[in-house]
Amino acid sequence: MQEFLFYIKMGLEHVLDFNAYDHILFLAALAVPFSFKTWKKVVLLATVFTIAHCLSLALSAYGVARVDVALIEFLIPVTIMATAIFNLAYLKVATAQKSMVWHTVATVVFGLIHGFGFSNYFRMLMAEVDDKLVPLLGFATGIELSQVTVVLSVLVLGWAVVSGAKLKKAYYVGITSILILLMTIPMLVRTFPI
Repeated sequence: MQEFLFYIKMGLEHVLDFNAYDHILFLAALAVPFSFKTWKKVVLLATVFTIAHCLSLALSAYGVARVDVALIEFLIPVTIMATAIFNLAYLKVATAQKSMVWHTVATVVFGLIHGFGFSNYFRMLMAEVDDKLVPLLGFATGIELSQVTVVLSVLVLGWAVVSGAKLKKAYYVGITSILILLMTIPMLVRTFPI
């Protein structure tokens, strides 16, 4: 049980580390278009992201897949920018026509990419561990708890801004997505493969 709790804590810290804010920024971009009326959809997307993230960790921990770290470090801000751009493009789609299919597909792909970003460290951590399942499940639990916390925080913030400032939801989504894009540019420049 002690080991499981250790990995839960590690998963929580992985997402909530403000020095590595890429995870929080991605989750914010993912959650911004949603509201409390549609909270189940965004929590489901966060869970899909967790599963994909942990799948790439498992593939790495068991030695099935390895990826170029420099490429992954570049692709992580690309996923954040793509999510923010998707938010902006999706503003013009009528509510009745909005589908979760592309959100889900993109979330799976982006979850795999983000997981591979942490996979080298996780693989080294698991090198001497025979039973990798308990650490993976503990880490996944910590990631899920922290991601749901971030998503719900973004929903609360969105509700406060939209209702407090009497701002249209579309303006809030647009402004927030543009801010996320601007915050992602330095990460993109820093990780650009030369």
